[in-house]
Amino acid sequence: MSAESAIREPLITGGKTLHDVTEDIVSRVEQKPSPLWMVAMAVSLSLLAVGLYAVYLLVWNGIGMWGVNKTVGWAWDITNFVWWVGIGHAGTLISAILLLFRQRWRMSINRAAEAMTIFAVICAAMFPILHTGRPWLAMIWMFPLPNTYGSLWVNFSSPLLWDVFAISTYFSVSLVFWYIGLIPDFATIRDRAKNKISKKIYGVLSFGWVGGARTWAHYETVALILAGLATPLVLSVHTIVSFDFATSVIPGWHTTIFPPYFVSGAIFSGFAMVLTLLLVTRKVYKLEDYITIGHIELMNIVIIITGSIVGVAYITEFFIAWYSGVEAEQYAFMNRAMGPYWWAYASMMTCNVIAPQLFWFKKLRTNLAATFIISIIVNIGMWFERFVIIVTSIHRDFLPSSWAMFYPTKVDVGVYVFTFGFFFTAFFLFAKFFPVINIAEVKSILKVTGDKKQ
Repeated sequence: MSAESAIREPLITGGKTLHDVTEDIVSRVEQKPSPLWMVAMAVSLSLLAVGLYAVYLLVWNGIGMWGVNKTVGWAWDITNFVWWVGIGHAGTLISAILLLFRQRWRMSINRAAEAMTIFAVICAAMFPILHTGRPWLAMIWMFPLPNTYGSLWVNFSSPLLWDVFAISTYFSVSLVFWYIGLIPDFATIRDRAKNKISKKIYGVLSFGWVGGARTWAHYETVALILAGLATPLVLSVHTIVSFDFATSVIPGWHTTIFPPYFVSGAIFSGFAMVLTLLLVTRKVYKLEDYITIGHIELMNIVIIITGSIVGVAYITEFFIAWYSGVEAEQYAFMNRAMGPYWWAYASMMTCNVIAPQLFWFKKLRTNLAATFIISIIVNIGMWFERFVIIVTSIHRDFLPSSWAMFYPTKVDVGVYVFTFGFFFTAFFLFAKFFPVINIAEVKSILKVTGDKKQ
């Protein structure tokens, strides 16, 4: 055993053997769904059904069913879009950046985090498409259209179009990265399957994987190449999302701090959602030996760091507004803190700046109940952050004659509920039919970091 592994806590506990790893993870796929899983799926499908009715009302009647008005043209829809994109950041960061830095602790959590990324990005994409009012045409509008005047090209100077390219590229790379990692595990399930249908399905999914030395060499090469491609995407996607606001002239949006501010906030909220999902998955599937307190603590440390960066960004925004000497800019920030939406700003500051600082205490950052509660609080706070940035900046801008308040409608809430229903339904299906932990990677670190007690 190396000096490093002798000092550090083991990443895999319980004296696991190679056979134990396969049995513990694959048996969850092979077994019948548990009653708890059935209840969770029923709740998710209920949310999906309720939300689907709200989507139907929206598409049939138009976006006037939302609470948007002539002044507040972006509200819950874009707030939710930015929030979901942010949540999708942690998965690729854990998989790509930590892989390049050879961080072994990522190996127990990367599979679930990658799945979360895929589902969160799909949820995010729903809102701009629905916001067009003609979702069945939205995909066509992104391409040159033959028309009476020649070809109607999209506006390549618009950051809204940059979003389309950035998010679609991020989704594509993340999906391939996630699926490539699943192939060896699909082959393991295929080889153990007793049901002919299961054997056939997982056989197709595994692409004929045989596990030879040459195959593994190609697999590792592809993983590193994809990690190299995904790493700049982690930083660029939310940077480009921030350009939706930073390239405008609206007070409260027109600022150069947005790119790093948005990226750190995205990682912050993404890690919080990973914690929320993993703590539940860990308990339901009895994976305490694979997702240990050490993993939880390391993720909480990331939350401390990114939460502190976000807190500094909040303070810096006020300083920039004061230092600019622009009256409209100064008013925009005073209005955020003391205007009619002061409660949203107070919620944002409490949840995002104060709550994560509790993790400085080791007793709290290694406490599962405290971690679960704070992870939910952080995601609530990050939703309020996006609401504050978007709504409070445009409900009162340069002309007092056009000031207006935004009030969400039932359809606003219903469409948001729909994305939650889709997200959790997809994640529960993933947790049941796919291995939630990367079997091959966990086995590769078992002899180095595993608990040697037998």
